Amino acid sequence: MRPKWFLVPLAAVLLAAGCGSGSGSDAPAGDAPTIALFLPESKTTRYEAFDRPLFEAKVKALCSNCKLLYSNADQDAVKQQQQVEAALAQGADVLVLDAVDADAAASLVNQAKQQKVPVIAYDRLISGIAYEYYVSFNNVRVGEAQGQALLDALNAKGTADKGKIVMINGAPTDPSSADYKSGAHHILDGKVQIGREFDTPDWSPDKAQQQMEQAITALGRDNIVGVLSANDGMAGGAIAAMKRAGYTTLPPITGQDAELAAVQRILTGEQYMTVYLDIRSEAEKSAELAVALTKGEQPQAMAKVNNGATDIPAFLLDPVAVTADKIKDTIVKDGFYKPSEICTGAVAAACDKAGIQ
Repeated sequence: MRPKWFLVPLAAVLLAAGCGSGSGSDAPAGDAPTIALFLPESKTTRYEAFDRPLFEAKVKALCSNCKLLYSNADQDAVKQQQQVEAALAQGADVLVLDAVDADAAASLVNQAKQQKVPVIAYDRLISGIAYEYYVSFNNVRVGEAQGQALLDALNAKGTADKGKIVMINGAPTDPSSADYKSGAHHILDGKVQIGREFDTPDWSPDKAQQQMEQAITALGRDNIVGVLSANDGMAGGAIAAMKRAGYTTLPPITGQDAELAAVQRILTGEQYMTVYLDIRSEAEKSAELAVALTKGEQPQAMAKVNNGATDIPAFLLDPVAVTADKIKDTIVKDGFYKPSEICTGAVAAACDKAGIQ
């Protein structure tokens, strides 16, 4: 299972913002193309575990003398601004930017444009300004996949009309969150009762736990039949809240990102599903685009996405909904995790049941 299109992440600079940077060049620094990748945070495990190393490895495979600059903003828009300014000062030739704040990031793109440095919006659409490419997943379909999986689970249990669901959406500063929410509502509205709905600053698992605690207090433990969580980290927070509230059987709960802990929870029955994003394809396509831009090339995009100012050339990947019975043929088959990484401790028996060895 490999999606057709990919994205280009950007190598970013640490410098004043305090993240390590990696380089390695076969040519003098002044002659080497410089690609800067900026990622938004590290609470979501995918960024440091997958996006960064996959992107950097592909750049090096395509351009051995390219210099890489990397920064992680730790969910701080001001810090990300400093990182971008530092990368431009160091002579970055291409920026690959996963924005902390997609609206505020327009000013960063503008700074790059003034220096004739092309920008790729990675994973999150930057709004309000033109730039070269956007590479991500079809975010509305992510929300639809989550909503449909939750609805299917509730119908299978016969509980869709027996109580209310809780929706824990992503960060309001991330435009992807609005797409996820829109897709989920498209599936769920009119079919279930939404008892409480939250937008979660910083995609924080801790805040998601607090929100779930509030929902349990307001609705009553026995009246919650399902939870739509926009990602795996927040699903973990919601599950912690439910366990603390004394749930002996957890209602179906969704997620996204196929985090290792979530995959294990799905196998043991604590979490119902996750949305598997083929980050390898996203990161490697991004690297291809970044290297092409350093050569003055502009590959043709397969789609366009309007960001409120103009249509941005885009490469969009399709998400995959993964329940326990699909882990073997998706996440394991693709080598996203090895069975030895998943099937530890109490998860081993569940792996045997799912045929994962």
